[in-house]
Order: sequence, then C-alpha cells, then structure tokens
Amino acid sequence: MKKTDFSDINLENVLPHDRPMILIDNILEVDMDKKFVKTSVTISSDKVFFDREINGVSPLVGIEFMAQTIGCYSYYRCGQKIPKIGFLLGTRLYENDLIKFENEKTYIITAQEIYGDNELVSFECLIYNDNKEVAKAVINAFQPADAEAYLREL
Repeated sequence: MKKTDFSDINLENVLPHDRPMILIDNILEVDMDKKFVKTSVTISSDKVFFDREINGVSPLVGIEFMAQTIGCYSYYRCGQKIPKIGFLLGTRLYENDLIKFENEKTYIITAQEIYGDNELVSFECLIYNDNKEVAKAVINAFQPADAEAYLREL
C-alpha cells in the first residue's frame, strides 16, 4: 500500500503527543510495501525548540524529527488505530552536516524499516534539505504490545 494524500490527517491523531510537542508538520508519503515513510518540517520561530540566539533549531532535535517520523510509520503499520507509545532505545551513528536547522527552511525526513519483529524495530533515517542529505542515523525503537502495562512494571 502506497499513500500520498495526507491533506486530511491531523498529526494529533497519529502521534501520541500533544502540541507543541508534535515537531513535524506533515506526512508526505507512506509505503507499507517498502516499509517507508516520509514527513516534513518547516522551521519557524513558533516551534517549541526554536532558539532565537541561533535563529534556528539545534541539530540534535533531528533525532526527534526522525523518531516522530517513525511514529507516523507505526500508526499505519498498526492499522491506523489510536497512536501507540513507543520507546527510542538507541541511536547509532547520528551524523549531521548542520550547525542548525535554519529558520524558514523545510526539511524532509525519511524512515525505512531495516529490521523488525513484533516489538523491536530498526530504521534507517535520513533528513534532507533541498534534496541534499544533511543528517542520518540508525534508530532502534521498542513498541510493546501493551505500553501501559510495560510502564507499570518499570
């Protein structure tokens, strides 16, 4: 299944966050056959992590852009039900060519599942600006079948 029209999607129904913690702006593409999702974010001064001193957002926030993109993938993988809580287990090799995510620029984030079982999944994630790769990472995530019970056990 490939879907490219997300004009009617409210990200508050997709991600287990409330605004202003929803950092991405749009879902652009979901291809469940290829285990792939693409989202976007446009940096602006109203973003929660916007830093006026650098007139942008720290490049470390890119990891959360990637994680929320994975959250969008999970929503479709789970059949578009209520968003499920997932946990970022680790990030390997987060590399970026950025000093900052620049104000008023739009970045494209992709996530491709490279390994997965029922609860543990690894993704190759990339961030692009003007079709140029500016950041990448492998992100390992855990989404237990019953996150609430898992949290009670901790």
